[in-house]
Formats: sequence, C-alpha cells, structure tokens
Amino acid sequence: MTDKGKVYIMGAGPGDLELLTLKGKRAVEEADCIVYDRLINPRILNFAKKDAEMIYLGKGNTEGGIIQDEINKTIVKKALEGKIVARVKGGDPFVFGRGGEEIQSLYDNNIPFEIIPGITSSISVPAYAGIPVTHRGIARSFHVFTGHTMEDGTWHNFEAIAKLEGTLVFLMGIKTLPTIVTDLIYNGKCPDTPVAIIEKGATSDQRVTVGTLNTIVDIAKERKIVPPAITIIGEVVNLRETFKWFEEKNLFGKKILVTRDKRQAGEFSDKIEKMGGIAVELPFIEIESTLGTISKDMLQDYSAILFNSPNGVREFMNKIDDIRIFSHLKIGAVGSKTKEILESYKLKADFMPDEYLVSKLAELSLDYTKPGDKILIITSDISPCDTEKLNSIYDREFHKMIAYNTKKIIREKDEVLKTLSKIEIVTFLSSSTVDAFYESIGKDIESVKNKKFASIGPVTSDTMRKYGFSVDYEATVYDVNGILEAVK
Repeated sequence: MTDKGKVYIMGAGPGDLELLTLKGKRAVEEADCIVYDRLINPRILNFAKKDAEMIYLGKGNTEGGIIQDEINKTIVKKALEGKIVARVKGGDPFVFGRGGEEIQSLYDNNIPFEIIPGITSSISVPAYAGIPVTHRGIARSFHVFTGHTMEDGTWHNFEAIAKLEGTLVFLMGIKTLPTIVTDLIYNGKCPDTPVAIIEKGATSDQRVTVGTLNTIVDIAKERKIVPPAITIIGEVVNLRETFKWFEEKNLFGKKILVTRDKRQAGEFSDKIEKMGGIAVELPFIEIESTLGTISKDMLQDYSAILFNSPNGVREFMNKIDDIRIFSHLKIGAVGSKTKEILESYKLKADFMPDEYLVSKLAELSLDYTKPGDKILIITSDISPCDTEKLNSIYDREFHKMIAYNTKKIIREKDEVLKTLSKIEIVTFLSSSTVDAFYESIGKDIESVKNKKFASIGPVTSDTMRKYGFSVDYEATVYDVNGILEAVK
C-alpha cells in the first residue's frame, strides 16, 4: 500500500512574484503535484521540479470555475497517491481563501498537512497603491470583509460597520459594490468618505480608481471595473497621491516578451518585474553544453583565454575541477555581463574591449601577449569567431573551443501569436533568437506589425532588419541592463 503523502496549504501573496515567502518557495520546489488558482503569479510555477504534476483549479468571476468540493477531492486523491502536494492559493489561505475547508478534508482522511501563510491582499494591495490601511491620526484600525453574501443570502451588519472609525476593506466586492455603498450611506456613513478600488493589485496591470461613497458606483461603471479587485473605504485613501510608488516605476504597465534560453530567462524577467513591468517568457533558443572535462594539460600551451559570452563562462567553469588552471593565463572578456559572471567564480578579467565584439577582444589581447603566443577563445557553435582570419591578421596563434551549441526552438505560429496578444514589446538578445522567432511566425512579418521590438545591439539589429522587423529600441550598452535602459 502506498504511503500517504503530505499537503502544503500555502498562500502565494498577491501578484508580485517576490511577495512569495521563502517557505512557500521551498514547498513549491519540493512538491510532486501543484494545485493552483488563477490569482497566483504564473512564474511561481517555474520553481517546481521538472516532473511535477501541474493541476489548474481556478475559481473566478471571469472564467469557468471548479467547485470547492472538486479542489478538496483533488488534494486528498493526490496525497493518497503518496505525493507531496502544494496547494498554492493567491493571497493568504485563511483570508477568505477557504483554506480551512481544504484542511478539514485532509483531516478527515488522516493526511498530514502544513499551513504556510501568505501575504494577504487586504493589506499588500493597498500598499502597492500607496494606501496604508492604518495611519496615525487618520485610522487606528482596519476591518476586512468579504464582498460576497452567504449562500442563504445573509448579509453583513452594516448598521455596526458604518459606525466603525477605521479603514474598511472589502475583498471580492465588485458585483455587490452598489449594495455596499448604499448600505453604508443608509446606516450613517458620510457620503463624501473617500473610496479606492484597486484592480489586479501588485501587478503591472494594476489600476486604481478613486472616488467617494457618493460617486464610486458611477465611476466604476464608467471605467468598466472587473475582478479581481479590492475596495478600500476611509480617509487613508487621500494619502495615495503622496504615497503612490508602484505606478511610478520605469516599466510600469509594459508587457515584455523574453525570448532567451529558459535557464537565463528568469534573471531577465526578474529585472523587468523589479522595474514594474510584466515579463512573459517564451524561449526561442536552448543552450546545450558540448564540453567534456577540462584539465590543466589542455591549457598549458596557451598564454591567454578569451570568453565572448556569459554562457561560455558558465559552461567552461562547469567542466573544470581546479581553478588553478587559470594561474598562468591572461583572461579577456566581451561585455560587462561576461566580466560579472567571471567575477562570480572569483576570476578577474585582465582586459575587456569597449565594443562588445570578439574581433575587438582578439585585437586587445595583443597588448597582453607576445608574438607567437597561443590564445584560446571560448565560444559557441554560431558565434562569428573566425580564427583563420585572426591568424592571418595578427602574429598570434588563435584557437577556439566550442563550449556550447545554440539550438533554435521553432514553435507553432498560433502559440506565438497567442502569446504576442498579451505583450507590447518583444526583446531579442541574440541573432539566433531572431532567426527562430522569424521561422516560428512562418516568416509572416505582417502578423507582428503592431508590436515593438528591442535589440541588444547592432549585430542583432542587423538580423532583425534583414527579416523586416522594426528596431524600435536598441541598447547602447550591449547587455540585459542596456536593453532595459533603452526600453524604459
């Protein structure tokens, strides 16, 4: 008989990936099965094991939902199969998240569980809108309510609620907004009390609508407000104009496609989201290592070693067992990111050209070597590294070592166009991603004419123009930070 598994009932916080707790991240990494809803940041799923089972059981006003009984049955079934299950819920599982009902099902079946609290949207989403739920001299308390009626139609005691002096927070209250407003005013709440509605809080789609009890229903209709949204009622709303910060970020509201290798996409996406943007990942290349173990004997005849990409550094360093093999070598690097990766391995680049080109790196290596010296270039299968040409120009002996292959990922056109419907800007960090993207859309440039394109530098831009893509943004510093600087 299979041993019973275990279930983590965990909150993932609101939309910002970095509001996931460390314990929550660890649970996702450990899980054999992840049951998640529509309110979590989808990038949380990237922390899961490659073979983890993903089960989407979303509930919401805007899409087909699965009844809570089905969710309860699923987590019980998977745990009885002996799996570690992460039940990942937006916000906190105990703040109108029905986490208690799920735990009761586990308890009834004698299944072990742990509860991992999440950052509740009731305080974090107002904070992302610049609204503190308490503030000295304005609000000494805050009160959180569901915007839904009970199954039997029972409603809140608004006679008591209207008398509260603190901030009122209603979750899931868009459909019942007219009733909430009417009942508060009827029971004595001042019609001029400030109100804010925050849609899709803590994401780059966040939208804040401000009014008063007297005006908010009409404003909400005019702006076509839809869930998920939180309603804040109280004088603290007036602090928003002073305290707002999230919408002021450089990339706020911009939806950006990340096309690079999956292993590196996360780093780029993190930078986009830290600047307030939304990163959508759809890799068009895959990095495959080609190296075997590298010994000191293989490098003893060389005077210098040149790295022309961060990937080259990573792949090379993964194949050595003693860093002392560099002791006699001068080290050159193309680009600040390559230099940074070297430094993460406690290696300092002796030289780096101003232009991020391997030809310029080879030229600069002459200042650090002698005539007749052997120089090794660590590169990829598609890098424009012509050692025969270099050897004909300079009195050195250049060799290259292919550290990795860049494999194109050709996707279905419908998949690409569906993803593009969610974004505004496509980023290309190499010519190979441009090639694969072009093939994936069936060479149909017209289908992407309404999108903007960003390039990491002149070489990639030339490839884009060759196919007919516009170059709307081009980095002046040829790395991830440079392309983001151009886009913002």
